[in-house]
Amino acid sequence: MNGPEENIKNKLGLVHVYTGNGKGKTTACLGLAFRASGRGLRVVMLQFLKPANSYGEHLASEMIPNFTMEPMGADHMVGREVTREEDLELTRRGLERAEEVLTSGDYDMVILDEINNSMSFGLLTPGDLIGILERRAPNTEVVLSGRGVPQEIIDYADLVTEMRLVKHPYDRGVKARKGIEY
Repeated sequence: MNGPEENIKNKLGLVHVYTGNGKGKTTACLGLAFRASGRGLRVVMLQFLKPANSYGEHLASEMIPNFTMEPMGADHMVGREVTREEDLELTRRGLERAEEVLTSGDYDMVILDEINNSMSFGLLTPGDLIGILERRAPNTEVVLSGRGVPQEIIDYADLVTEMRLVKHPYDRGVKARKGIEY
């Protein structure tokens, strides 16, 4: 890639965090992915704690050029029984894959969706993640999402946005809806 788009890549390399109890963390990540892919940047989104083929974004990602999505977990949102050992193994594999994509130089933006939840559940440590982030390829923008981000990650990041819950239809008994929540 030559010209103005090459200049875009030279300015990449920050770490973003989207956290909080409010809705919109994954949606914010997807907005960034959409914007970046529109500029010709190569984007990969690894989804921790989310299974394959269960979310609308999986279907849409197949239609967006330069965008790859890889679910890396088991489904906790619908009450599936998952053992801690299974969660630990899936997280370990997810972290290995994260290291591969972050260090490869093949992607301009790497999104680790729900990785903050993985840390808050004790499935990996902030030190594990920071160690990998320190080894990422130059000019790789990184986005971390999920509730319960540890202070070490907040301190490490360049941008931290907290989505604050003010009101949610779930409180009135409205269940998660296809195309809106998943």
